[in-house]
Amino acid sequence: MSKSVVVLISGAGSNLQAIIDHAKQDSSIQLVGVISNKASAAGLIRAERAGIDTCVIDHTAFDTRDDFDAELTNQIDAWQADLVVLAGFMRILTRGFVKHYTGRLINIHPSLLPKFKGTNTHARAIEAKETEHGCTVHFVTEELDGGAPIINAAIKVHKEDTPDSLQAKVHKLEHKIYPLAVSWFTSGRLIESKGQAFLDNMPINPNGHRYTG
Repeated sequence: MSKSVVVLISGAGSNLQAIIDHAKQDSSIQLVGVISNKASAAGLIRAERAGIDTCVIDHTAFDTRDDFDAELTNQIDAWQADLVVLAGFMRILTRGFVKHYTGRLINIHPSLLPKFKGTNTHARAIEAKETEHGCTVHFVTEELDGGAPIINAAIKVHKEDTPDSLQAKVHKLEHKIYPLAVSWFTSGRLIESKGQAFLDNMPINPNGHRYTG
């Protein structure tokens, strides 16, 4: 059994690459397409090298967010995606788009949700004198970074850490847990129901399953 996956990107596509690499050993993941809102996104080259179909949908060519998201939906549905993965896709999605893909739209956020929703998460973690920081894969809902957490991973925050050093360390964690979450979904182990994530028919902790390596 396998499921079709479409990945949305805006930039370098390092998480996309991690998923591509994982899919080489996991036949349940069928990467059928990569969409970017920027033609210059380096992630498109990663996809092309892996033999994955790509598409550029330039958000600046549309008068409204609804029009842009409608075109996104048309392309994703043309590829018959079972799962849509946001991997550094720097656009705020409309309510209609999110509802259309309820239960099959996931994102990765650079904090241990529910802490530090939004932007500048690394600097905010340092300012708050957090002792640990990390990243979380979650289902996407209309609430910003508010969907059910799936899996998270953490690192210790040291006194000498800067936002840049935390970002680098958290990035490495992202590359470990995002492919894992995708694999859980495509293998049929992960579902979302009534705002709750379930793995192997068991509810996942409200903060997400903790990755331990």
